[in-house]
Amino acid sequence: MIHSVRAAHYGSGMGTVTQVFCGVPVTDRAAGLEWFATFFGRPADEVVGTEALWQVGETAWVFVDEHPERAGGALITLGVEGLDDILGRLADNGVSHEPVETYENGVRHVVVVDPDGNSLSLAEAPD
Repeated sequence: MIHSVRAAHYGSGMGTVTQVFCGVPVTDRAAGLEWFATFFGRPADEVVGTEALWQVGETAWVFVDEHPERAGGALITLGVEGLDDILGRLADNGVSHEPVETYENGVRHVVVVDPDGNSLSLAEAPD
């Protein structure tokens, strides 16, 4: 389980952080958008310029953009509920994943790798 950051440290040194944007570089924009639409189960929520954005939390976004020279370097973990249902939907759509691990604290964790080698982990806290 991830513990909350104490208020005294939250935003310390850079002011208050109000949003988080995680970028995923891909080699081919069209192919990347198709794969990520399958991964998230929906098309991008917003397109700004060349970036396609999926809102994954109230103030958290994952964006995909074509940057072949950087493709394969993303490491993102998303906290989810209903991990088994998500993995079933992904499997039904031809998206494979590494074996699901269960940590000592009960968190279930799995890595899904996109065609460019970007790592998207899903983590589900115990009930």
